[in-house]
Parts: sequence; structure tokens; C-alpha cells
Amino acid sequence: MRKFLLIIPMFAACAGINAQELQAKVVVLAQQVGTTVDKSVFTTLQNQLAGFINSRKWTQDAYQPQEKINCNFILTVKSVNADNVYNASLAIQAARPVFNATYQTALINYQDADVQFKYVQYEQLNFNENRVQGTDALSANLTAIFAYYAYMILGFDYDSFSLKGGDAYFMKAQNIVTNAPEAKGISGWKPFDGQRNRYWLSENMVNTRYNNVHDIIYGYYRNGLDKMYSDAESGRTAVLASLSSLQDFNQQNPNTMIAQFLVQGKSQEYIGIFRNADPQSRTEASQVLASIDISNAGVYKESMK
Repeated sequence: MRKFLLIIPMFAACAGINAQELQAKVVVLAQQVGTTVDKSVFTTLQNQLAGFINSRKWTQDAYQPQEKINCNFILTVKSVNADNVYNASLAIQAARPVFNATYQTALINYQDADVQFKYVQYEQLNFNENRVQGTDALSANLTAIFAYYAYMILGFDYDSFSLKGGDAYFMKAQNIVTNAPEAKGISGWKPFDGQRNRYWLSENMVNTRYNNVHDIIYGYYRNGLDKMYSDAESGRTAVLASLSSLQDFNQQNPNTMIAQFLVQGKSQEYIGIFRNADPQSRTEASQVLASIDISNAGVYKESMK
């Protein structure tokens, strides 16, 4: 269980005992869809998806309201294939608080471009872990994707608080991959659908060959960021050690999805961490970051002079 608060008033504990785990904001954007489609459909879908994510109990743990994981799901509908069948992309963002700080550090900042689904307004959104495919593959695909990312968010969050703490949730996500809906137009669940998709993300997290990734996550968040309040230099050293381990991992396992996944959207955070470091540490951090986050190499070089 992810815990920062050790002393909790009794009334708060009683009130939060059955609280769900995710505090998700869901947005459905449909500006690209033509005027022939009633846009109220997407408002209904947005509300139903928010209810699906926020009302479901995803773990067996008891969460306090203040422990809920902040996350965003932004579904951008791009086109209509047939009656009630849509092509879309999904942006997933999740964060967790840094100990003794108001700052929220990103756990996930990812865009899934392969979302195909069928939705009929007001129809109930169903998901069954034991029967992921459902009776209609295209309808089941939407809830399968949202459930998959819910479990991935939980996996990364738990991993950030305890070593390999997220294993159970990565396995649940992998179960969805294994039993994913299959139909014409559905993609993102198979290894041959591309090098960066749902299959590879969960595969990288359950593959024992890549166990070091869990150490990297734990080292960065728990031994690094969470320690910076009490000892900034020690926390910064742990962050750099974690990033150096990620560099080694990337060199030993080139082209894995997880290496790039972990650094996406975190360049400004890295810069902030090392802004007040000594010159030697800034130089070392700049070199390591330029190696693992090539697209921002110039930014690191300029910001960490």
C-alpha cells in the first residue's frame, strides 16, 4: 500500500476505507468528427468513462481519499468508420506526490495512437477480467484499453513506493493483453502491431530479463525524489544513480519500449533536480540524460552548463 501519512484521524480512516484508487479526469475530444454525428454522444461517453474508471475498485487495498492517484485520460476521436465505430488516440497521464512537497511527479505521460472502438450512446460500459473479449470485440476494446492503463498506472505507482510493488498490477495488465479483443481494425495488443504499443509496454514490465527496471523506478522516486526534502544532495545522488542505471539498461537492451517510456515528458523535472547541483554532477547528469533522452539532448546541454 502506498503510504505517506502515518497518523490519520479515526473519522478519516472510517470515511475512506472503501475509497477507490484513481482520481481520474476523463476528456473526450471530437472536433475532428463531422457534423453528421450527434456530439452529445461524446459527452455521454465522457461521463460513462469517468464513472467506469473512478467508481471501480481496482485493488484489494483500502485507500484514503488523499491517497488516490491523480490521472488524466484524454480520448481524441479522429474519425468514424461505420455506424458507432470510431478511430481515436488516447493520452494517459498519471502522477504521484513527492514526500513533504506540493510537487506532483509524473509516473506516465504517454499517447496511444491505436484506439478503435464501438460505442452506442447510453449503452453500459462493461469489463470482465475473466472474459476480456466480451460479446462484441469492438465494444469490449474500449473498456479493455482503459482497464489496461488503469492497471499500468497502479503498477508504476506501487513500484515507485516499494521495490517490485507493482508486479500484481502489471500481471493484470498482461492478462488483458493475452485475452484482448480481436476484430478487424483492432490493433495495439500484438507484438507485430508495432514496437511501441500496449503489448510491449506490459511485456517489458513482466519480463524477468528486465527486472532492473523495477530497481530504477524505485530508486528514482523513493530513494531519490522522496529523500530530497530531508537531504537534497543525497536524493539528487540517488536520482543520478537511477538515471545512470537506465542508461546502462538502454545500452544493454536497445530499442526496448520501457526505456523511452520512463523519460517521456520529464525533461523539465530533470533540469529542476540538477539545477542547484555542483558543476560536476550537472555535467554528469547532462551527459547521462542526453544519452537516454536524445530528443532533448540540446536542452540538457544548455540548461546544465
